[in-house]
Formats: sequence, C-alpha cells, structure tokens
Amino acid sequence: MPIIPSMRRPDPAPGADDAVPAGMRIAGAFSWRLLVVGALLAVVIALVVLLSEIVVPFLIALLLCALLAPMSSFLQRHRWPKWAAVLSSLILVVVVIGVLALVVTAQIRYDLPSLEHRLHVQIRSLQSLLDSEPFGITVKQVNEWVSKGTAYLQSHASSILSGFQEAGTGAVHALEGLFIIVFTTIFVLIDGPRIWAWVVRIFPRRARPRIDVAGAAGWKTLTSFIRVQLVVAITDALGVVIGALILQVPLAIPIGVIVFMGAFVPVVGAIVAGVVAVLVALVFNGWVPALIMLGIVVLVQQLESHVLHPFLTGSAVKVHPLGVVLGVTAGTTIAGVVGAFFAVPFIATVNAMVTAAAAWRPEDGSAAEALDASADAAPTDHGGVQS
Repeated sequence: MPIIPSMRRPDPAPGADDAVPAGMRIAGAFSWRLLVVGALLAVVIALVVLLSEIVVPFLIALLLCALLAPMSSFLQRHRWPKWAAVLSSLILVVVVIGVLALVVTAQIRYDLPSLEHRLHVQIRSLQSLLDSEPFGITVKQVNEWVSKGTAYLQSHASSILSGFQEAGTGAVHALEGLFIIVFTTIFVLIDGPRIWAWVVRIFPRRARPRIDVAGAAGWKTLTSFIRVQLVVAITDALGVVIGALILQVPLAIPIGVIVFMGAFVPVVGAIVAGVVAVLVALVFNGWVPALIMLGIVVLVQQLESHVLHPFLTGSAVKVHPLGVVLGVTAGTTIAGVVGAFFAVPFIATVNAMVTAAAAWRPEDGSAAEALDASADAAPTDHGGVQS
C-alpha cells in the first residue's frame, strides 16, 4: 500500500515576527497611526494659523449663525419670508450692539468729571503713601522717572510710529474680517442646508450618512452651547452691574459689558472681568467696597458654575470641567485670546460629532440618503447649516 504523505502544512520556522511580543506589535501599530494623526493635526493647525485672517472671521460667523438660526427659523415657521427673517435677525444684533455702545458712552461722559476728581484724590493719596516709610519715594524722584520716560519715548519715536502703522494695518484687517463675518452669516442663514449638503457630497457615498448625522449633532450642540453662554453672560453681567450700582462704583455699565464679553471665554474671561471690577472699586471707592465687590464677583461665579451651567446645559453640551480647563489652556497656548474663545465650543462640537458618528448604525437611516436626489432642490424650511 503506497504511503500517502501527510497533508498537514509543516510548522513555519520561527521568524522575526514571533520574536516580537504581541503587545509590542499592537503598541507599534497604534504608535505609527498616532504619529500619522498627529502629523495631520499639526498640518491643519499650521494652515489655520497661516489663514487666521480668514478662519477666525469664518468661525465667528458660524457662532453668530448658531445664535441667530433659531430666531430665523422661528420667524420662517410663522410665515415670514426667508430674506425678511434673516434680515430681521441681523438688524436685531446690530441694534443691541448699538444700544450697548450708546449706553456705555453716555455713562462714561456722565461719570467723567467725578472720575477725574476721584483720580486726583487717589493720586495724592498714593504720593503721600510712597513718600512715607518704608517706600521713601519723593516727588523729585517721580519727576526724574517721568523725564527718563519722556526721553525714552523721544528716542524710540520711530519704533512707536511703526507700531501705529501696524495698528492701521490691523484696522484694515479688522474691516476685512467684518466683511467676511457679515457675508458668511448671511449666506449660511439663507442657504445653509444646501452648503451642508455640498460638504457631505465631498465624502465617499458610504460615509455620507454618518457624516450627516455627525454634522447634525455638532450643529445642535453648538446652538445649545451658544444659547447657554448667552444666558450665562447676561446673568453674570446683570449680577455685577447691580452690585456695582449698589456700591456706587463708577462705570458700572462698562464693567458689565466687560463681564458679558468675558463670560464667553470660560475660566480666563471670568477671572479677568472680576479683576477689572475689583480694581475699579479699589481705585475709586476704597478697599472696603473693593472687598465687597470681590465677594459679589465670587458669588456670581459660583452661581454660574453650580446653578446656571448644570441647569441650562443639561445633556446638550457634555464637556467635563477638566476638558474645559485643558481646552482653554491649549487654545490660549496655540492662538492666545482667540484660541481661548473658540476652545470650548470647538471641543463641545467635536465631542458631539464623534459621539454621534460612533453611535450611528446603517439601520438608523439618515437624511443624507436623500442628498443625491435633492441636490438641485433648495431647502426652504431651515435656517442653519443643518440639513
């Protein structure tokens, strides 16, 4: 009987792959992928920094659209034409900004004589304090320092002039940014669904439903975040203004505007706005009103942290406080104040998009399935970038 050779394949000879532990191979696979992702993120950040004069106004316009889109949609649901709803929303923003500017200007003009008198009194008190022990700084020394400062300014007049020229260039860039903000806001509010449908069609067909779901979740989170921040900012500003008016601190309304703007920069903005309020109270009212003002600022911040944010945010914006702190720090390191301003809405939006994309399943369905069929049809019942 012939001997039939065995059909079993011989065991492979031990090679280099067998010499590397499985955990090391997995770590190496993760490592090179992380390096690729990190390199892509570095390229994206570099492009954003390089094109910051376009990117920053565009992001501001998106935040403005997230604030105005619900109002525009509300008016359209009540049979307003789309152009009238969008125009009314923009006019409302302009009117609010104009009224705030007029009120701030009026209070500064009203308080200016009193501020000058109080400032002279505080300067004389400071001079008396510095002239006494242990400082021992005389008026003659102060005059010498002033003379040296004047000589320094005269010797560096050319550099100061170049600084003014740079400021003029910055003003031109600011006008260009305002132009981008206005037109981006108008077009996104009017034709946002079509724009988003075009963006989704850039991706492969199989990925479109997942991208559409992620975009819808991100837009919902962004609009919720902006509304929450607006309510929080108004509450903070009212609390500080009422406290300043009770203590008769000058420039109460301008301080309130600073607090309102600072509330849109979590952590950092609240600290800076509180320091400004306390310093104004210290300079013009004394240390006792300044301490009371400090207590008011701390109370308002505690109300914001423990009542307003948990109550208003709910499950719409899920960002851990540690993520907020680290995000604001990273944004400040990368892009300064601008990075701190956009850090939290960016983190909240990306978190919502990633979570929604990961949770999506093909059987869930998506509006993206109808994108190809409705590519030439302009949607008329939405006011944002969400399709």
